Amino acid sequence: MPATTPRVIVPVLMAITLALSVTSARTIEAASADDTARFLAGLPPSSNSPLTALARDAAWLSHAHYFDTMFAREESTHLSKVREFSKEYLTEKHDTMFYMFSGPDFLYANSLFPNASIYVLAGLEPVGEIPDLTSLSSWAIDEELRNLESSTDSLFSFSFFITQKMKVQLHEGPIYGTLPVLYVFLARTGKTIHSVNFGKLDEQGIFNIAENRGATNANTKKAVGSSSGVEIVFSEGNGPTQSLYYFSTNLANGSFERSGFSAFLTKLGPADSFIKSASYLLHRDQFASVRKSLLDNSATIVQDDSGIPLAYFDPRKWRLQAFGRYAGPISMFANFYQPRMADLFQGASPIEFGIGYRWRNNESNLILAEKRSSPTSDEQLTPNAAARVASSPKKMRKRAETEATPPLVCRIARVFPFCW
Repeated sequence: MPATTPRVIVPVLMAITLALSVTSARTIEAASADDTARFLAGLPPSSNSPLTALARDAAWLSHAHYFDTMFAREESTHLSKVREFSKEYLTEKHDTMFYMFSGPDFLYANSLFPNASIYVLAGLEPVGEIPDLTSLSSWAIDEELRNLESSTDSLFSFSFFITQKMKVQLHEGPIYGTLPVLYVFLARTGKTIHSVNFGKLDEQGIFNIAENRGATNANTKKAVGSSSGVEIVFSEGNGPTQSLYYFSTNLANGSFERSGFSAFLTKLGPADSFIKSASYLLHRDQFASVRKSLLDNSATIVQDDSGIPLAYFDPRKWRLQAFGRYAGPISMFANFYQPRMADLFQGASPIEFGIGYRWRNNESNLILAEKRSSPTSDEQLTPNAAARVASSPKKMRKRAETEATPPLVCRIARVFPFCW
């Protein structure tokens, strides 16, 4: 009898070992995209998430407190007022929202157009990657959480991302690119992420989901101006699913068409568009194609003065309304001053929040451009500031000459967004 005991014990031990292995494997399953977003945003993941234990760490608790404070301040000083502006003035919303030169700024896109079915954001910054967080050391996670705080700081402080900082913050570390910032903003605006797909556009503007994510990551890191992108499907509460696309792509003439991004936008119009802190690139001939695409495929455009120049808004096709105060561009973009803006902003409605390069209260400007249902004859136009925006040929020639020279800051250091 004693001789047979080991023969009985061995199978039992093997069964126990196998059961423990299965249990262990289950506990280290990769976290869902939604739990990952919540963890990065300083919000507790679901109770059965493999990230729950990491959320007890002192460094994470400090990170959560920091984001609680920053988002509460941003909500009270900016986002709540942006939503009020949207409710009062953006009454004709559409299914699609375009935001060129956006970086990962989903916060303002969602605050202005909360019910869009499709959001399309685009910039030079890479899509990036978020590895399985359970595979990182506690030191590495702490470092990445601090980096996320630094990455979002300029948006909270000035309402826009500073490209020079993003060139470092969004290109380094195991967690890099716009994706982690998008995750944070989605989680902090109460969204639930259902799926995340990576891919690229073809020349016809069709988004092809990548079979090999590693190859997509490599291409995205090497080719900043490519049309690599990510599709994030999400919802808010029990609401309908919505899709957020972010593309790392070059919006300059030629690249804009070859990447398939031009065709992609055309398929989704008419849309609501938003432009802010765009380095006045849409004033320049090098970005004429994307400028024309926005005018052709937008039903509504909300922008500050760094967006499309007034001269391109035909008063027979567009109705313009001004908000805030036009104090001219900041000094580094002084050559993009628009005299016609002073006319348009006479009697402009106030705005209760700061936005754009002149982010301080009572210094910011916004223009709401709404496309008319059909071209209006000159006789039917009511003489007002919006009807005086077309530049004379002489002034257009002068502006074109100005466009030939990059702004001083771009000639010196290429510090601001999208200097070429």
